[in-house]
Amino acid sequence: MLEITSIIRPPVSYGNSHYVGNRIPLLPVPLVKLPVSAFAPEGWLRKCLELQRDGLTGHLGEISIWLTKEGNAWLSEDGTGKYGWEELPYWLRGYARVAFVLNDPAMISETQFWVEGTIRSQRVNGDFGPVHNHKRGFRDLWGQMLMLQVLQAWYEFNQDERVIKCMTAYFKWQLTIPEDQFLKDYWENSRGGDNLASVYWLYNLTGDEFLLELATKIDRNSANWRQLGRLPNFHNVNIAESFRTPATYFQQSGDPADLEASYRNFDFIREKYGEVPGGMFGGDENCRPGHDDPHQAIETCALVEQLASNNFMTAITADPKWTANSEDVAFNTLPAAFTEDYRSLRYLVAPNMAVSDAADHSPGIENDGPYLLMNPFSSRCCQHNHTGAWVNFLEGTWMATQDNGLAALTFSEGSVKATVGSGSEVTIHTSTKYPFEGVVRMNLEVSQSAEFPLYLLIPTWANGAKIMVSGVSTQVAAGQYVRVFKEWTTGDAITLRLPMHPRVRVWDQMKNSVSVDYGALTFSLKIEQAHNIVDGTQTSQHDSGWKPGVDQSKWPTYEILPKSDWNFGLPQKPKFKVVKRGWPKDNYPFSLPNTPLEIQTTGKQIPSWTLDEYGLVAILPKSPLTVETPEVPITLVPMGAALLRISSFPTVK
Repeated sequence: MLEITSIIRPPVSYGNSHYVGNRIPLLPVPLVKLPVSAFAPEGWLRKCLELQRDGLTGHLGEISIWLTKEGNAWLSEDGTGKYGWEELPYWLRGYARVAFVLNDPAMISETQFWVEGTIRSQRVNGDFGPVHNHKRGFRDLWGQMLMLQVLQAWYEFNQDERVIKCMTAYFKWQLTIPEDQFLKDYWENSRGGDNLASVYWLYNLTGDEFLLELATKIDRNSANWRQLGRLPNFHNVNIAESFRTPATYFQQSGDPADLEASYRNFDFIREKYGEVPGGMFGGDENCRPGHDDPHQAIETCALVEQLASNNFMTAITADPKWTANSEDVAFNTLPAAFTEDYRSLRYLVAPNMAVSDAADHSPGIENDGPYLLMNPFSSRCCQHNHTGAWVNFLEGTWMATQDNGLAALTFSEGSVKATVGSGSEVTIHTSTKYPFEGVVRMNLEVSQSAEFPLYLLIPTWANGAKIMVSGVSTQVAAGQYVRVFKEWTTGDAITLRLPMHPRVRVWDQMKNSVSVDYGALTFSLKIEQAHNIVDGTQTSQHDSGWKPGVDQSKWPTYEILPKSDWNFGLPQKPKFKVVKRGWPKDNYPFSLPNTPLEIQTTGKQIPSWTLDEYGLVAILPKSPLTVETPEVPITLVPMGAALLRISSFPTVK
């Protein structure tokens, strides 16, 4: 019997028989993360992962001094040595999962080298890895928080029981640290929620009760992300990474105020600094009063962390809000952080960004130095942390449900393999060019016929969406899950049609500026670009740490400068024509010459809107404004393909 219904979210229970969810007394949650090995991406998403493998992600060990093996503190049995902080585990937690998804033997072998060394570094007391003390003389645990995530991914890949023993011993050691010395440094204090999440991961596998005691200790000693009207600090990465901390602890406390605090953190920063397209906020290094214009930027690190945080929030709540934000970030901001070959990236990306050069734009942005350059190695953090970006997004595309089903949270080409129902194995193959088109086709293979539910999250913008299953077509509600329940057999198919139309979004708290959306994509003015190679050694930060003897000609640094005018406003009632072009032969749609979609419209140039004294796009004029220039044709392109971009437009009359 076929049942198709729209529901707010999948059921909340302890019910999944095949994947590890929360164990009592942690609260049940609606969704359960699948192991990364369940995914076999194809299409543009696989292309992004392959570009990472062939680019900076896969070759950073050849470039970065922080990944030097000889004398590395992460391989030291007494915790001493060089290069012993965040850089190695930042890189490895993304590198490892890219290796697993692509099933790349060389990358898996490299991952194993570092995991083996980390496990061997564990000492009798349970501590492992570098002994890194911060300024107050207390032990800094931030780097270990990252390496715990590497170990978790390794366990999910091959069930290596040494990970369980290592983490158990380490967490017992953490319980012995005096309270006045625990999580007291800025980074570890801000990001204690990462430690907390790993504790819960282990508890759900082992049920060791001491882990719940440790969880309360972590919560007591981490930064207070529950404050009303303020945050513990305004560092952009801390916010993207840690806004979810109270919701993580909510699973143990059961206090609705904890869950509400994470929602409040997310909304607060965007109300104050995030009236911009692209899913993020004006962070630069730190958000600052009076600096909320779309020319303020966000770190690539923050994009990576936002996607990871959204996955946590999705599992806990199944709220479409989090998937929508992941799509916004991944489709509209993330691709513009990289060159098309993924061999260079920039520290900062802004929604309105007409130059990407070697200049120091401070104090217009709160970073002293050439932070807008496309540089293969300009800093210690983003160059290592960027590796997790696309695999974080991938892990949020499907999750298991508590009624032994699966939930498709966003749509991408490829397949997912999972155990469902009473134990059948299903592989769901998805064919789509989403988000560049609104047609999604799924075909199922099952080891034996099985009854189980499939949940498909319909985007909030997709009014009039329809689903067809077994010849039955049904209109489904935008912003809700459509639940499809039947006895599934090999050959069953689903077709989902998501209507896509251009629409204008008004940012009424940002001077009534507007942006243009088409489905999940936001569009930017098409600006012709000039790529100029500059000396990366002279434009890297002082602590970037190139390995001696690296042939930097293989890893060029680029300025990107405009070759066409950018200072246009849109009419108050614009007209749009969507132009669909051929799909790129290389499967990479986030490229200005090859993007499969453009929107043709008109605009007026605004002579008074220029670069400001710091070389940034000047603050948006209040809309609507009167200009005497003629209305001329302009082209809009997907924001993710626009390395130079104007995506927040004034309106003109």
